[in-house]
Amino acid sequence: MIQRVAVYGTLKRGGSNSELLKDAIVLGEDWLTGLTLYDLGPYPGALAEPSTGVMVEVFEVNDYTLQQLDRLEDFFPQAPEESLYLRREMSTQFGLAWVYIYNRPVANHRRIASGNW
Repeated sequence: MIQRVAVYGTLKRGGSNSELLKDAIVLGEDWLTGLTLYDLGPYPGALAEPSTGVMVEVFEVNDYTLQQLDRLEDFFPQAPEESLYLRREMSTQFGLAWVYIYNRPVANHRRIASGNW
């Protein structure tokens, strides 16, 4: 089954984990104003909070690739409370897409005001 995913960090084209999306179809970029981006050090995390926008790249992926992304993001569908990231559907200009939402406190992390990591 084909699904969409919107990515904002190391999975973006040229990012350190972009290889996982090498077989995905790039639909394009979008700004999601329902997200706020935080600098977690080696990678960013987004919270579902209003902002001026977060730059995402939207891809079409198959089930296998989505499972690979879940593994990378430490998303456990059977135990979401233990997950580092949660997967939530959000509206993009390309339709609904999965977005990985950081599932930890961000009090000690800097907000990325530009929305682009």
